[in-house]
Amino acid sequence: MRESDRRLVEIVPTMRQLKHQQMEFYGFIHFTVNTFTGKEWGEGTESPEIFDPKCLDAGQWARAAKDGGMRGLILTCKHHDGFCLWPSRYTRHSVAYSPYKGGRGDIVKELSDACREEGIAFGVYLSPWDRNHPAYGSGREYDDYFVNQLEELLTGYGDIFTVWFDGACGEGANGKRQVYDWKRYYEVIRRLQPLACISVCGPDVRWCGNEAGQTRPSEWSVVPARTADTEKIAADSQQTDEEAFRSRRIRAQDMDLGSREILAGEEELIWYPAEVNTSIRPGWFYHASEDDKVKSLKELVHIYEHSVGGNATFLLNIPPDPNGLIHTADLERLHELGEYIRNTYRRNLADGAKISCDSCMEGYGPENLRIDDGDSCLRTAEGITACDITLEWKEPVKVRRVVLKENLNYSQRIENFEIEVWQDGEFRSVYQGTVVGYQRIAVMEELCTDRLRVRILDARVSLVISFLGIY
Repeated sequence: MRESDRRLVEIVPTMRQLKHQQMEFYGFIHFTVNTFTGKEWGEGTESPEIFDPKCLDAGQWARAAKDGGMRGLILTCKHHDGFCLWPSRYTRHSVAYSPYKGGRGDIVKELSDACREEGIAFGVYLSPWDRNHPAYGSGREYDDYFVNQLEELLTGYGDIFTVWFDGACGEGANGKRQVYDWKRYYEVIRRLQPLACISVCGPDVRWCGNEAGQTRPSEWSVVPARTADTEKIAADSQQTDEEAFRSRRIRAQDMDLGSREILAGEEELIWYPAEVNTSIRPGWFYHASEDDKVKSLKELVHIYEHSVGGNATFLLNIPPDPNGLIHTADLERLHELGEYIRNTYRRNLADGAKISCDSCMEGYGPENLRIDDGDSCLRTAEGITACDITLEWKEPVKVRRVVLKENLNYSQRIENFEIEVWQDGEFRSVYQGTVVGYQRIAVMEELCTDRLRVRILDARVSLVISFLGIY
Protein backbone atom coordinates (compact mmCIF):
# COMPACT_ATOMS: atom_id res chain seq x y z
CA MET A 1 0.00 0.00 0.00
CA ARG A 2 1.31 3.43 -0.90
CA GLU A 3 1.42 5.93 1.96
CA SER A 4 -0.02 8.52 -0.43
CA ASP A 5 -3.14 6.35 -0.92
CA ARG A 6 -3.56 5.94 2.84
CA ARG A 7 -3.55 9.74 3.15
CA LEU A 8 -6.32 10.07 0.54
CA VAL A 9 -8.78 7.83 2.39
CA GLU A 10 -8.34 9.69 5.65
CA ILE A 11 -10.61 12.37 4.15
CA VAL A 12 -14.29 11.59 4.87
CA PRO A 13 -17.58 13.54 4.69
CA THR A 14 -19.13 15.44 7.55
CA MET A 15 -22.52 14.26 8.79
CA ARG A 16 -24.23 17.10 6.92
CA GLN A 17 -22.42 16.21 3.68
CA LEU A 18 -23.35 12.54 4.01
CA LYS A 19 -27.01 13.37 4.64
CA HIS A 20 -26.98 15.71 1.66
CA GLN A 21 -25.55 13.03 -0.64
CA GLN A 22 -28.30 10.69 0.51
CA MET A 23 -30.83 13.23 -0.79
CA GLU A 24 -29.65 12.16 -4.27
CA PHE A 25 -32.24 14.10 -6.31
CA TYR A 26 -33.97 17.38 -5.45
CA GLY A 27 -35.51 20.34 -7.22
CA PHE A 28 -35.14 24.07 -7.79
CA ILE A 29 -38.09 26.48 -7.98
CA HIS A 30 -37.15 29.64 -9.90
CA PHE A 31 -39.94 32.15 -9.35
CA THR A 32 -39.88 35.97 -9.04
CA VAL A 33 -40.79 39.11 -11.00
CA ASN A 34 -38.86 37.59 -13.94
CA THR A 35 -41.74 35.14 -14.33
CA PHE A 36 -43.93 38.12 -15.26
CA THR A 37 -41.40 40.10 -17.34
CA GLY A 38 -40.03 37.18 -19.36
CA LYS A 39 -36.46 37.89 -18.31
CA GLU A 40 -33.88 35.51 -16.90
CA TRP A 41 -32.08 38.18 -14.87
CA GLY A 42 -34.16 41.05 -13.53
CA GLU A 43 -32.96 44.64 -13.34
CA GLY A 44 -34.09 45.38 -9.79
CA THR A 45 -36.31 48.20 -11.05
CA GLU A 46 -39.45 46.07 -11.50
CA SER A 47 -42.49 47.22 -9.57
CA PRO A 48 -43.89 44.76 -7.00
CA GLU A 49 -47.27 45.54 -8.56
CA ILE A 50 -46.52 43.16 -11.46
CA PHE A 51 -46.19 40.18 -9.11
CA ASP A 52 -49.66 38.64 -8.90
CA PRO A 53 -49.82 34.83 -9.30
CA LYS A 54 -53.55 34.34 -8.98
CA CYS A 55 -53.58 30.53 -8.67
CA LEU A 56 -50.34 29.84 -6.83
CA ASP A 57 -50.32 26.38 -5.28
CA ALA A 58 -47.13 25.50 -3.40
CA GLY A 59 -48.68 22.13 -2.63
CA GLN A 60 -48.72 21.40 -6.37
CA TRP A 61 -45.01 22.20 -6.55
CA ALA A 62 -44.18 19.86 -3.66
CA ARG A 63 -46.40 17.06 -4.98
CA ALA A 64 -44.86 17.37 -8.44
CA ALA A 65 -41.36 17.16 -7.00
CA LYS A 66 -42.21 14.10 -4.93
CA ASP A 67 -43.93 12.44 -7.87
CA GLY A 68 -40.78 13.02 -9.93
CA GLY A 69 -38.65 11.18 -7.40
CA MET A 70 -37.20 14.26 -5.70
CA ARG A 71 -36.48 14.38 -1.98
CA GLY A 72 -36.43 18.14 -1.54
CA LEU A 73 -37.05 21.57 -3.08
CA ILE A 74 -34.97 24.75 -3.07
CA LEU A 75 -36.80 28.07 -3.57
CA THR A 76 -35.27 31.21 -5.09
CA CYS A 77 -36.37 33.29 -2.10
CA LYS A 78 -34.61 36.28 -3.66
CA HIS A 79 -32.95 36.36 -7.09
CA HIS A 80 -30.63 39.07 -8.45
CA ASP A 81 -33.55 41.47 -8.93
CA GLY A 82 -33.84 41.75 -5.13
CA PHE A 83 -37.55 40.92 -4.98
CA CYS A 84 -38.29 38.88 -1.83
CA LEU A 85 -40.85 36.07 -1.84
CA TRP A 86 -41.36 36.58 1.89
CA PRO A 87 -42.37 39.78 3.75
CA SER A 88 -38.86 40.83 4.75
CA ARG A 89 -38.71 43.51 7.42
CA TYR A 90 -35.73 45.11 5.68
CA THR A 91 -37.10 46.12 2.26
CA ARG A 92 -40.27 47.24 0.52
CA HIS A 93 -39.27 45.22 -2.56
CA SER A 94 -41.23 42.10 -1.59
CA VAL A 95 -44.53 40.23 -1.73
CA ALA A 96 -45.78 42.43 1.11
CA TYR A 97 -46.04 45.30 -1.38
CA SER A 98 -47.50 43.24 -4.23
CA PRO A 99 -51.11 42.39 -5.12
CA TYR A 100 -50.51 38.74 -4.15
CA LYS A 101 -52.97 37.92 -1.35
CA GLY A 102 -53.42 41.63 -0.76
CA GLY A 103 -49.83 41.95 0.46
CA ARG A 104 -50.31 39.25 3.11
CA GLY A 105 -48.62 36.42 1.21
CA ASP A 106 -45.47 34.55 2.17
CA ILE A 107 -44.41 32.09 -0.51
CA VAL A 108 -41.41 30.89 1.49
CA LYS A 109 -43.78 29.78 4.25
CA GLU A 110 -46.25 28.28 1.80
CA LEU A 111 -43.58 26.12 0.18
CA SER A 112 -41.78 25.15 3.40
CA ASP A 113 -45.15 24.04 4.84
CA ALA A 114 -46.01 22.16 1.64
CA CYS A 115 -42.67 20.35 1.67
CA ARG A 116 -43.22 19.21 5.25
CA GLU A 117 -46.72 18.07 4.33
CA GLU A 118 -45.31 15.92 1.51
CA GLY A 119 -42.40 14.64 3.58
CA ILE A 120 -39.63 16.25 1.52
CA ALA A 121 -36.90 18.67 2.59
CA PHE A 122 -36.87 22.44 2.05
CA GLY A 123 -33.91 24.60 1.04
CA VAL A 124 -33.33 28.27 0.27
CA TYR A 125 -31.52 30.28 -2.40
CA LEU A 126 -30.67 33.87 -1.52
CA SER A 127 -28.78 35.83 -4.14
CA PRO A 128 -25.97 37.90 -2.64
CA TRP A 129 -26.29 40.24 -5.65
CA ASP A 130 -29.23 42.57 -5.06
CA ARG A 131 -29.81 44.93 -7.99
CA ASN A 132 -32.56 46.78 -6.13
CA HIS A 133 -31.02 47.67 -2.79
CA PRO A 134 -29.25 51.07 -2.69
CA ALA A 135 -26.60 49.85 -0.20
CA TYR A 136 -25.26 47.22 -2.59
CA GLY A 137 -21.57 47.90 -3.13
CA SER A 138 -21.20 49.81 0.14
CA GLY A 139 -19.43 47.08 2.07
CA ARG A 140 -20.46 46.57 5.70
CA GLU A 141 -23.83 48.32 5.37
CA TYR A 142 -24.96 45.97 2.61
CA ASP A 143 -23.54 42.92 4.39
CA ASP A 144 -25.63 43.83 7.43
CA TYR A 145 -28.71 43.95 5.21
CA PHE A 146 -27.90 40.61 3.58
CA VAL A 147 -27.23 38.91 6.92
CA ASN A 148 -30.51 40.26 8.32
CA GLN A 149 -32.39 38.64 5.46
CA LEU A 150 -30.41 35.44 5.81
CA GLU A 151 -31.37 35.29 9.48
CA GLU A 152 -35.05 35.78 8.59
CA LEU A 153 -34.95 32.78 6.27
CA LEU A 154 -33.00 30.57 8.66
CA THR A 155 -35.16 31.21 11.72
CA GLY A 156 -38.70 31.51 10.41
CA TYR A 157 -39.25 28.44 8.25
CA GLY A 158 -38.18 25.31 10.11
CA ASP A 159 -35.30 23.03 9.19
CA ILE A 160 -33.35 23.97 6.05
CA PHE A 161 -31.43 21.23 4.23
CA THR A 162 -29.32 23.53 2.08
CA VAL A 163 -28.47 27.19 1.56
CA TRP A 164 -27.61 27.58 -2.13
CA PHE A 165 -25.38 30.45 -3.26
CA ASP A 166 -24.15 31.33 -6.72
CA GLY A 167 -21.31 33.78 -7.25
CA ALA A 168 -23.19 36.47 -9.18
CA CYS A 169 -21.62 39.83 -8.35
CA GLY A 170 -22.37 42.65 -10.76
CA GLU A 171 -22.57 46.38 -10.33
CA GLY A 172 -25.23 48.07 -8.26
CA ALA A 173 -27.10 51.24 -9.17
CA ASN A 174 -24.15 53.21 -7.79
CA GLY A 175 -21.77 51.49 -10.23
CA LYS A 176 -20.05 49.57 -7.45
CA ARG A 177 -19.68 45.87 -6.76
CA GLN A 178 -19.99 44.31 -3.35
CA VAL A 179 -17.12 42.31 -1.88
CA TYR A 180 -19.07 39.55 -0.17
CA ASP A 181 -18.18 38.61 3.40
CA TRP A 182 -18.52 34.86 2.85
CA LYS A 183 -16.98 34.01 6.20
CA ARG A 184 -19.64 36.00 8.00
CA TYR A 185 -22.44 34.44 5.94
CA TYR A 186 -21.16 30.93 6.68
CA GLU A 187 -20.94 31.64 10.40
CA VAL A 188 -24.59 32.72 10.46
CA ILE A 189 -25.69 29.56 8.65
CA ARG A 190 -23.66 27.25 10.90
CA ARG A 191 -25.10 28.93 13.98
CA LEU A 192 -28.75 28.95 12.91
CA GLN A 193 -28.96 25.82 10.71
CA PRO A 194 -25.99 23.59 11.66
CA LEU A 195 -27.20 20.65 9.58
CA ALA A 196 -27.69 22.69 6.39
CA CYS A 197 -25.15 22.28 3.60
CA ILE A 198 -23.79 25.44 2.02
CA SER A 199 -23.78 24.70 -1.67
CA VAL A 200 -21.87 25.86 -4.77
CA CYS A 201 -20.30 29.07 -3.41
CA GLY A 202 -19.82 27.28 -0.14
CA PRO A 203 -17.67 24.70 1.65
CA ASP A 204 -19.98 21.67 1.56
CA VAL A 205 -21.11 20.97 -2.03
CA ARG A 206 -19.43 22.08 -5.24
CA TRP A 207 -20.76 22.96 -8.67
CA CYS A 208 -20.05 20.32 -11.32
CA GLY A 209 -18.89 23.03 -13.75
CA ASN A 210 -21.82 23.44 -16.15
CA GLU A 211 -25.59 23.95 -16.22
CA ALA A 212 -26.30 21.38 -18.92
CA GLY A 213 -26.45 18.30 -16.70
CA GLN A 214 -23.15 16.97 -18.00
CA THR A 215 -21.10 14.79 -15.69
CA ARG A 216 -17.54 13.54 -15.49
CA PRO A 217 -16.75 9.85 -16.12
CA SER A 218 -14.79 9.90 -12.84
CA GLU A 219 -16.20 12.13 -10.12
CA TRP A 220 -14.00 12.20 -7.03
CA SER A 221 -15.15 13.67 -3.72
CA VAL A 222 -11.65 14.05 -2.28
CA VAL A 223 -10.14 17.07 -4.04
CA PRO A 224 -7.52 19.77 -3.40
CA ALA A 225 -8.64 22.39 -0.89
CA ARG A 226 -8.03 25.09 -3.51
CA THR A 227 -11.07 23.76 -5.40
CA ALA A 228 -13.20 25.28 -2.63
CA ASP A 229 -11.59 28.73 -2.79
CA THR A 230 -14.90 30.55 -2.62
CA GLU A 231 -13.39 34.03 -2.75
CA LYS A 232 -11.48 33.14 -5.92
CA ILE A 233 -14.60 31.66 -7.52
CA ALA A 234 -16.59 34.75 -6.60
CA ALA A 235 -13.90 37.03 -7.97
CA ASP A 236 -13.89 35.10 -11.24
CA SER A 237 -17.63 35.69 -11.55
CA GLN A 238 -17.79 39.43 -10.76
CA GLN A 239 -19.17 40.43 -14.13
CA THR A 240 -22.23 42.40 -15.15
CA ASP A 241 -22.86 40.51 -18.38
CA GLU A 242 -25.05 37.42 -17.95
CA GLU A 243 -23.44 35.40 -20.72
CA ALA A 244 -19.96 36.14 -19.43
CA PHE A 245 -21.01 34.98 -15.98
CA ARG A 246 -22.53 31.76 -17.25
CA SER A 247 -19.51 30.91 -19.40
CA ARG A 248 -16.92 31.58 -16.70
CA ARG A 249 -14.02 29.15 -16.58
CA ILE A 250 -13.17 27.99 -13.09
CA ARG A 251 -11.47 24.93 -11.75
CA ALA A 252 -14.79 23.18 -11.31
CA GLN A 253 -14.81 22.60 -15.09
CA ASP A 254 -11.60 20.58 -15.14
CA MET A 255 -12.28 16.98 -16.12
CA ASP A 256 -9.99 15.48 -13.47
CA LEU A 257 -10.24 16.87 -9.95
CA GLY A 258 -9.23 13.95 -7.78
CA SER A 259 -7.11 11.24 -9.38
CA ARG A 260 -3.95 10.02 -7.67
CA GLU A 261 -1.90 12.04 -10.13
CA ILE A 262 -3.83 15.26 -9.55
CA LEU A 263 -3.68 14.92 -5.76
CA ALA A 264 0.03 14.08 -5.67
CA GLY A 265 1.87 16.91 -3.96
CA GLU A 266 -1.28 18.70 -2.76
CA GLU A 267 -0.76 19.84 0.81
CA GLU A 268 -4.41 20.11 1.84
CA LEU A 269 -7.25 17.81 0.78
CA ILE A 270 -10.96 18.13 1.52
CA TRP A 271 -14.20 16.22 1.02
CA TYR A 272 -16.10 18.32 -1.53
CA PRO A 273 -18.77 16.35 -3.46
CA ALA A 274 -20.33 17.51 -6.72
CA GLU A 275 -23.84 18.66 -7.56
CA VAL A 276 -25.16 18.51 -11.12
CA ASN A 277 -27.72 21.22 -11.86
CA THR A 278 -29.85 21.95 -14.90
CA SER A 279 -33.36 23.11 -15.78
CA ILE A 280 -36.16 21.02 -17.19
CA ARG A 281 -36.51 23.80 -19.81
CA PRO A 282 -33.93 25.88 -21.70
CA GLY A 283 -34.45 28.77 -19.26
CA TRP A 284 -34.41 28.87 -15.48
CA PHE A 285 -37.59 30.95 -15.30
CA TYR A 286 -40.85 30.11 -17.04
CA HIS A 287 -41.37 31.27 -20.64
CA ALA A 288 -44.49 30.26 -22.58
CA SER A 289 -42.37 29.96 -25.72
CA GLU A 290 -40.60 26.99 -24.10
CA ASP A 291 -43.71 24.91 -23.38
CA ASP A 292 -42.73 22.58 -26.22
CA LYS A 293 -39.05 22.50 -25.21
CA VAL A 294 -39.26 20.50 -21.98
CA LYS A 295 -36.42 18.00 -21.74
CA SER A 296 -37.30 14.51 -22.95
CA LEU A 297 -37.64 11.57 -20.58
CA LYS A 298 -34.61 9.99 -22.23
CA GLU A 299 -32.49 13.07 -21.56
CA LEU A 300 -33.61 13.35 -17.91
CA VAL A 301 -33.00 9.65 -17.29
CA HIS A 302 -29.49 10.02 -18.72
CA ILE A 303 -28.73 12.97 -16.43
CA TYR A 304 -30.22 11.19 -13.41
CA GLU A 305 -28.31 7.94 -13.91
CA HIS A 306 -25.01 9.71 -14.61
CA SER A 307 -25.30 12.19 -11.71
CA VAL A 308 -27.05 10.31 -8.91
CA GLY A 309 -25.37 7.24 -10.41
CA GLY A 310 -22.02 8.99 -10.79
CA ASN A 311 -21.17 10.00 -7.20
CA ALA A 312 -22.96 13.36 -7.43
CA THR A 313 -26.36 14.78 -6.57
CA PHE A 314 -28.90 16.05 -9.12
CA LEU A 315 -30.65 19.43 -8.85
CA LEU A 316 -33.41 19.88 -11.45
CA ASN A 317 -35.17 23.21 -11.88
CA ILE A 318 -38.96 23.26 -12.43
CA PRO A 319 -40.19 26.87 -12.92
CA PRO A 320 -43.84 27.79 -12.19
CA ASP A 321 -45.78 29.94 -14.66
CA PRO A 322 -47.24 33.42 -13.98
CA ASN A 323 -50.34 31.82 -12.44
CA GLY A 324 -48.08 30.16 -9.86
CA LEU A 325 -48.52 26.65 -11.26
CA ILE A 326 -46.13 24.18 -12.83
CA HIS A 327 -47.15 23.68 -16.46
CA THR A 328 -48.79 20.41 -17.49
CA ALA A 329 -45.91 19.60 -19.85
CA ASP A 330 -43.46 19.74 -16.93
CA LEU A 331 -45.83 17.80 -14.67
CA GLU A 332 -46.19 15.01 -17.20
CA ARG A 333 -42.44 14.73 -17.71
CA LEU A 334 -41.79 14.69 -13.96
CA HIS A 335 -44.36 11.92 -13.52
CA GLU A 336 -42.71 9.90 -16.28
CA LEU A 337 -39.31 10.35 -14.65
CA GLY A 338 -40.62 9.34 -11.25
CA GLU A 339 -42.30 6.26 -12.69
CA TYR A 340 -39.08 5.30 -14.46
CA ILE A 341 -37.08 5.56 -11.23
CA ARG A 342 -39.66 3.68 -9.18
CA ASN A 343 -40.17 0.90 -11.72
CA THR A 344 -36.51 0.44 -12.65
CA TYR A 345 -35.13 0.28 -9.12
CA ARG A 346 -38.07 -1.37 -7.34
CA ARG A 347 -36.89 -5.00 -7.33
CA ASN A 348 -33.31 -5.95 -6.61
CA LEU A 349 -32.52 -9.18 -8.44
CA ALA A 350 -29.59 -9.75 -6.08
CA ASP A 351 -32.12 -10.75 -3.43
CA GLY A 352 -32.85 -13.95 -5.35
CA ALA A 353 -29.25 -14.80 -6.20
CA LYS A 354 -26.55 -16.86 -4.56
CA ILE A 355 -23.78 -14.38 -3.83
CA SER A 356 -20.11 -15.08 -3.14
CA CYS A 357 -16.79 -13.23 -2.91
CA ASP A 358 -13.27 -14.55 -3.33
CA SER A 359 -11.78 -12.28 -0.67
CA CYS A 360 -13.54 -10.81 2.36
CA MET A 361 -13.10 -10.53 6.11
CA GLU A 362 -15.06 -12.75 8.48
CA GLY A 363 -18.30 -11.03 9.46
CA TYR A 364 -18.10 -8.71 6.46
CA GLY A 365 -19.13 -11.11 3.71
CA PRO A 366 -21.11 -10.64 0.50
CA GLU A 367 -24.51 -11.20 2.16
CA ASN A 368 -24.13 -7.70 3.63
CA LEU A 369 -24.34 -6.29 0.11
CA ARG A 370 -28.07 -7.00 -0.02
CA ILE A 371 -28.71 -4.45 2.76
CA ASP A 372 -28.76 -0.80 1.66
CA ASP A 373 -28.55 0.85 5.08
CA GLY A 374 -25.20 2.62 4.82
CA ASP A 375 -23.72 0.52 7.61
CA SER A 376 -23.66 -3.12 6.49
CA CYS A 377 -20.75 -3.79 4.18
CA LEU A 378 -18.35 -6.20 2.55
CA ARG A 379 -14.74 -5.63 3.60
CA THR A 380 -11.43 -7.05 2.51
CA ALA A 381 -8.37 -7.47 4.69
CA GLU A 382 -5.75 -4.76 5.01
CA GLY A 383 -3.79 -4.47 1.78
CA ILE A 384 -6.33 -6.39 -0.34
CA THR A 385 -7.39 -3.91 -3.02
CA ALA A 386 -9.16 -6.26 -5.45
CA CYS A 387 -11.88 -8.90 -5.30
CA ASP A 388 -14.49 -10.72 -7.40
CA ILE A 389 -18.15 -10.72 -6.34
CA THR A 390 -20.22 -13.36 -8.15
CA LEU A 391 -24.00 -13.71 -8.32
CA GLU A 392 -25.74 -16.84 -9.59
CA TRP A 393 -29.43 -17.44 -10.32
CA LYS A 394 -31.25 -20.74 -10.81
CA GLU A 395 -32.84 -19.34 -13.96
CA PRO A 396 -31.58 -16.60 -16.32
CA VAL A 397 -32.59 -13.03 -15.43
CA LYS A 398 -32.76 -9.86 -17.51
CA VAL A 399 -30.24 -7.22 -16.41
CA ARG A 400 -30.08 -3.56 -17.47
CA ARG A 401 -28.61 -1.75 -14.46
CA VAL A 402 -26.04 -2.61 -11.80
CA VAL A 403 -25.76 -0.36 -8.73
CA LEU A 404 -22.62 -0.34 -6.59
CA LYS A 405 -22.01 1.72 -3.44
CA GLU A 406 -19.11 2.32 -1.11
CA ASN A 407 -19.40 3.15 2.59
CA LEU A 408 -18.38 6.81 2.60
CA ASN A 409 -17.57 6.73 6.31
CA TYR A 410 -14.39 5.03 5.05
CA SER A 411 -13.95 7.52 2.20
CA GLN A 412 -13.94 6.79 -1.53
CA ARG A 413 -11.59 3.93 -2.42
CA ILE A 414 -12.38 2.10 -5.65
CA GLU A 415 -10.35 3.20 -8.69
CA ASN A 416 -11.30 0.64 -11.32
CA PHE A 417 -13.91 -2.10 -11.75
CA GLU A 418 -15.49 -4.29 -14.38
CA ILE A 419 -18.79 -6.14 -14.80
CA GLU A 420 -18.91 -9.49 -16.57
CA VAL A 421 -21.77 -11.83 -17.48
CA TRP A 422 -21.70 -15.54 -18.20
CA GLN A 423 -22.48 -16.21 -21.86
CA ASP A 424 -21.63 -19.15 -24.12
CA GLY A 425 -19.64 -20.91 -21.43
CA GLU A 426 -17.43 -18.01 -20.32
CA PHE A 427 -17.46 -14.63 -18.59
CA ARG A 428 -17.59 -11.67 -20.97
CA SER A 429 -16.99 -8.05 -20.03
CA VAL A 430 -20.04 -5.79 -20.49
CA TYR A 431 -19.04 -2.68 -18.50
CA GLN A 432 -15.86 -0.95 -17.37
CA GLY A 433 -15.95 1.74 -14.70
CA THR A 434 -13.66 3.86 -12.58
CA VAL A 435 -14.77 5.53 -9.35
CA VAL A 436 -17.78 4.41 -7.30
CA GLY A 437 -18.11 6.55 -4.17
CA TYR A 438 -21.64 7.08 -2.89
CA GLN A 439 -23.18 5.31 -5.86
CA ARG A 440 -22.33 4.10 -9.35
CA ILE A 441 -25.15 3.10 -11.69
CA ALA A 442 -23.74 0.96 -14.49
CA VAL A 443 -26.02 1.53 -17.50
CA MET A 444 -26.12 -1.38 -19.96
CA GLU A 445 -28.22 -2.69 -22.80
CA GLU A 446 -30.56 -5.42 -21.60
CA LEU A 447 -28.90 -8.82 -21.37
CA CYS A 448 -29.98 -12.22 -20.16
CA THR A 449 -27.75 -14.33 -17.92
CA ASP A 450 -27.75 -16.68 -14.95
CA ARG A 451 -24.34 -15.52 -13.67
CA LEU A 452 -22.85 -12.06 -13.18
CA ARG A 453 -19.50 -11.01 -11.75
CA VAL A 454 -18.40 -7.62 -10.42
CA ARG A 455 -14.61 -7.42 -10.43
CA ILE A 456 -12.99 -4.71 -8.33
CA LEU A 457 -9.66 -4.36 -10.11
CA ASP A 458 -7.97 -1.59 -8.16
CA ALA A 459 -8.56 0.50 -5.06
CA ARG A 460 -6.60 3.01 -3.02
CA VAL A 461 -6.66 0.76 0.05
CA SER A 462 -8.71 -2.24 1.21
CA LEU A 463 -12.35 -2.36 0.11
CA VAL A 464 -15.45 -1.28 2.03
CA ILE A 465 -18.47 -1.89 -0.25
CA SER A 466 -21.92 -1.22 1.21
CA PHE A 467 -24.40 -2.31 -1.48
CA LEU A 468 -24.83 -4.18 -4.74
CA GLY A 469 -28.07 -3.94 -6.71
CA ILE A 470 -29.03 -5.75 -9.92
CA TYR A 471 -32.04 -4.41 -11.85
